[in-house]
Amino acid sequence: MEPGAEDLMPRLLPVDDCDLAEDFDPTVPPRTPQEYLKRVQIEAARCPDVVVAQIDPKKLRKKQTVNISISGCQPAPEGYSPTLKWQQQQVAHFSAVRQSLNKRRNHWRSQHLDSNVTMPKSEDEEGWKKFCLGERVYSETDALSDNENLGIDYIKVGFPPLLSIVSRMNQATVTSVLEYLISWFGEKKFTPELGRWLYALLACLEKPLLPEAHSLIRQLARRCSEVRVLEENRNEEQISALNLIICLVSRYFDQRDLADEPS
Repeated sequence: MEPGAEDLMPRLLPVDDCDLAEDFDPTVPPRTPQEYLKRVQIEAARCPDVVVAQIDPKKLRKKQTVNISISGCQPAPEGYSPTLKWQQQQVAHFSAVRQSLNKRRNHWRSQHLDSNVTMPKSEDEEGWKKFCLGERVYSETDALSDNENLGIDYIKVGFPPLLSIVSRMNQATVTSVLEYLISWFGEKKFTPELGRWLYALLACLEKPLLPEAHSLIRQLARRCSEVRVLEENRNEEQISALNLIICLVSRYFDQRDLADEPS
């Protein structure tokens, strides 16, 4: 330690000059309080002034930057704004769904999954996108296979958010999968598969919201409002689904600044 360092960093455990045994060895366990304090001093003096952490960039997540907008949702297209009564009905139904899920979570968690259901690990972003949306949506192909009439191929069409599946997901996994799907939705179109999973994940999201979840659902509501404005064909079923998500985020999760004004 440099001579003037103590002026900037006063000692918390000052050690007065004391008579230590001539055979004092700082590498062996101390036998007295004086030896212990002396050993701490010696170790502190050997510490470098600057320490640089060795970080493996491969272990960092790809997306570290979070852009948060404070603006609200874009208004619904003319004639498609939901009524207040409709929004209240959706919130009441959603609340009942959440209560039922919480009551029977242990029951559904104990149910055996089919042999073809392999849930990805929480950190497997691409795996969860394929699991929820299916390879057809993930790869953006509409091709049908010759043997598709033999039964539902969940690998291609995606696994639905069955209670036996979502009941096995802890809050960290729920938040992660929600993040993966919202990231996907930020660049892709809205699909029924995506809508079902977004609804199910919101139903599993615990209150009070963690900051990360709070930011995610606000991002989701804004994206829904953007997509419904850009909807050229004015698909009533799709706009209704987008309205529903905005309604749940704004009115059930108390993000009132994002709510649609009643028509």
